[in-house]
Amino acid sequence: MRRALVAGNWKMNKTIEEARTLAREVAEGVAGDGLSQADVLLGPPYLALAAVVEAVSGSAVGVAGQNCSHQADGAYTGEVSVSMLRDAGATHVILGHSERRELMGEGDGLVARKSKAASAGGLTPIICLGEPFTTRRAGTTLARIAHQVEHSIQGAFGSPPPGGFIVAYEPVWAIGTGLTATPEQAQETHAFIRERLEAIFGLECAQETRILYGGSVKPDNAADLFAQPDIDGGLIGGASLNSADFLEIIRAAQMDSAST
Repeated sequence: MRRALVAGNWKMNKTIEEARTLAREVAEGVAGDGLSQADVLLGPPYLALAAVVEAVSGSAVGVAGQNCSHQADGAYTGEVSVSMLRDAGATHVILGHSERRELMGEGDGLVARKSKAASAGGLTPIICLGEPFTTRRAGTTLARIAHQVEHSIQGAFGSPPPGGFIVAYEPVWAIGTGLTATPEQAQETHAFIRERLEAIFGLECAQETRILYGGSVKPDNAADLFAQPDIDGGLIGGASLNSADFLEIIRAAQMDSAST
């Protein structure tokens, strides 16, 4: 059985002290409410990583970077390396997020290189896939996802890496637009991703890989989404910036894990 995972992506939000406070609230809430049946990650901005790692020290909450360079070191102004993230205490890193792809022009090839570097450097990559509304409307979502699986994931790994990887599906058209992806639509794409992973890496990898949903998960829709058989948790944006909302989402993931 795949263990549920809820990862908060704080994006470019929270000062160091605000991040420290939020991290403590989440860690205390996870411990106080006995939320031990789902894994939890926090993805703060780079400058707050060390503070968040300190705030959650001794708890069941882990920390992820929001991005990394595929270069180990050198003259790459403004970049952050895998070793820097590990030194700060991160165990995971989010790669290929829709905002990186669409706003920063990151393509599948770069995502693959980053994923390979992260895995080789001891971080577990959370590799994001997704499609805009034009793709959904044209009925070519699965073709686009298949292309991303092939070039962002298979392009990074010829075989499943020892530390594994996590996939996050983001229907970009359902994030902050007022449109809604139904649990059934999300499940269809998650199941397709798992089928593609099986075709490329084999049944064991497909069954063990956690596939998160990243399409505006909130406390009022989390339970229905997490009840789907191929949705193993969430990559949470705005709702992770409020500890009460985030803890409700973690609770929904735990309830689904307990009932599976």
